[in-house]
Amino acid sequence: MYRISLLFLLCLFVWAPSSCQSNRDSERLAEIDGTIITRIDVDKSGGKQLQALRQQLYRLERQKLDEHIGAMLVTREAKKRGVAVATLLEQEVNSTVNPPSDEEIRSLYEKNKERIPVEFEKVRDQMRNYLHEQKITERKIEYFKTLRINGKVTTYLKPPELVRVDLSVNGAPSKGSEKAEVTIVKFEDFQCPYCKAVQPNFQEVLKRYDGKVRLVHKDLPLDQIHPQARQAAEAARCADDEGKFWEYHDRLYASSPNAAPEDLRLYAKDLGLNQELFDKCLARGKYKAAIQKDLNEAANLGLTGTPAFFINGRELSGAQSVQAISQIIDEELSRAN
Repeated sequence: MYRISLLFLLCLFVWAPSSCQSNRDSERLAEIDGTIITRIDVDKSGGKQLQALRQQLYRLERQKLDEHIGAMLVTREAKKRGVAVATLLEQEVNSTVNPPSDEEIRSLYEKNKERIPVEFEKVRDQMRNYLHEQKITERKIEYFKTLRINGKVTTYLKPPELVRVDLSVNGAPSKGSEKAEVTIVKFEDFQCPYCKAVQPNFQEVLKRYDGKVRLVHKDLPLDQIHPQARQAAEAARCADDEGKFWEYHDRLYASSPNAAPEDLRLYAKDLGLNQELFDKCLARGKYKAAIQKDLNEAANLGLTGTPAFFINGRELSGAQSVQAISQIIDEELSRAN
């Protein structure tokens, strides 16, 4: 225990952080007939899986730490005001949240209609309660942030060493400022239901971090289960020739999984594209090589499913929530500043 504490103190106050990482990388984990196996050897063979587990543990530790800090701050504030904690939360959180409107409830239902095999009237109350609880949670988070600022909270929990990958974004469709501090590169399949489900989250992120986040699209059509996804990806690139990649991208997801050749032509027509130019682009496979390049890059990265995306080179897979994406963006903005 003393040896570990001494090493920690040396890293914290004497050695440079890079020296600490170097010492950690060369840490001996095993020895076979005089051949040393170090931590960096293990990280090379299982880096992706180990990094994911370390990040998962860190996120859990951070969540529990934030909950503990929040509970202490609320208790202190309640004591200062001479009220119970429940009364304080009712005054500052619950009573400030407006009930969901009928439009909000209907919008939620329409967005999830394919996954809810029940008529709207039968789930209206459940959806109202869900939205109300969601609003309360969001308001509580905002209130806790205010308490943290006023309480001058300092945390010492350090994230694990990050694994970042270099991704080429030249020529890839993107939106947002090229000078943005955070770049999200997303690999997607236009017939993937999980890719479709996460699109509103990306829109919310771009709105929330206006000017600070750039979104880059890459294609990963899963041919074995979505045989029309590859041509849909090519069609979106053809639409890009007329500056309408994102409009076509959104239309594909809105109509997913319908991506037969006649569907692709219909979407082009609805968006006002030059039909002749679009048809020629698609017929001669102008963007086959570009799509294959994305596929090759995905294979080299070990990607086997969609959606998969990278925030400043940090991998995050699956249909993640706005909160999960925002957490990493906040970390990256904090590092940049």
